[in-house]
Amino acid sequence: SWSSMTSPEPNLALREESSDFLFYFCSRIKPCDFDYLKIIGKGSFGKVLLARHKETTKYYAVKVLQKKIILKKKEQKHIMAERSVLMKNLKHPFLVGLHYSFQTADKLYFVLDYVNGGELFYHLQRERVFLEPRARFYAAEIASALGYLHSLHIVYRDLKPENILLDSEGHIVLTDFGLCKEGLDPNGTTSTFCGTPEYLAPEVLQKQAYDRTVDWWCLGSVLYEMLYGLPPFYSRNTAEMYNNILHKAPVLKPNISNAGRELLEGLLQKERSKRLGAKDDFLELKYHCFFSPINWDDLMAKKISPPFVPSVSGPTDLRHFDPEFTHLPVSSSLCSDTVMVTSSMKEAAGAFPGFSYGPPADHSFM
Repeated sequence: SWSSMTSPEPNLALREESSDFLFYFCSRIKPCDFDYLKIIGKGSFGKVLLARHKETTKYYAVKVLQKKIILKKKEQKHIMAERSVLMKNLKHPFLVGLHYSFQTADKLYFVLDYVNGGELFYHLQRERVFLEPRARFYAAEIASALGYLHSLHIVYRDLKPENILLDSEGHIVLTDFGLCKEGLDPNGTTSTFCGTPEYLAPEVLQKQAYDRTVDWWCLGSVLYEMLYGLPPFYSRNTAEMYNNILHKAPVLKPNISNAGRELLEGLLQKERSKRLGAKDDFLELKYHCFFSPINWDDLMAKKISPPFVPSVSGPTDLRHFDPEFTHLPVSSSLCSDTVMVTSSMKEAAGAFPGFSYGPPADHSFM
């Protein structure tokens, strides 16, 4: 019969999609509610803009992704994962917050916290290395965010320089959830290859299964670079760098404390079952002697004054962003409030059901 050829719930997709329409019409939020001021980042699927909400005059980072490109690259799963990771209402002092997500016929929009202290590594490049107390402070804030994600069964897996930002006070904000792997059991593993070569863990390089310990390897790479000025296995020759990651021990020169060297050895352990964090995850780092100067409750409450405060005069001060982006013209098509209708857009529209999101009802506009 005809009905057996269709899905058992023929109206489900429609319902989810129409919930988006409803959200689109009934919520107060749509592309034209914002003034788009500057491009502050670009990726393969779209760009991130500094935007001001017209009504409240508050500033946000709005990430705008092109549906066509996402569908062509078969990345909808990734993107919906990014949204659902952000939607888990991640309330953590060192993770970027999502205020809204919505879609038009051809674009997806994420309205995120705007963070303008610049990439952590922009500051590292300017200063070459950080002294140990400063590196410890950043590593502690990053580790607590990773530990929190792991507690929700999320593996971040793409910790890299451009995803680690400083806010205007000098605290860490982890930003990009596009590569997160959701729904991982504490002992679950996954094996998709992605990430930045300098920071790839051996098991990822070898396309083996990996788990949350991959994040502790990446933290080790970040800490190493903060203390020594280069990633641990760096070589201009990528093949050589891969070989170093797989077979060479990290060189731990004696210009850092024994505790620092010991932590790096534990994190940059090639065998993931022996890596620091393999047994008790974040707790193993929390109680490591390298972090003994850190009061973790104060850290979480942002009661520890950051070792460095980025100089920014206000939200529109973009001095810590790459001028390569900020000089680009802002496209006028961002504020086209066309609603998803035409049939050619039907496929794109239906591919992201239930994408739109507003905060819980008791949560007044931002």
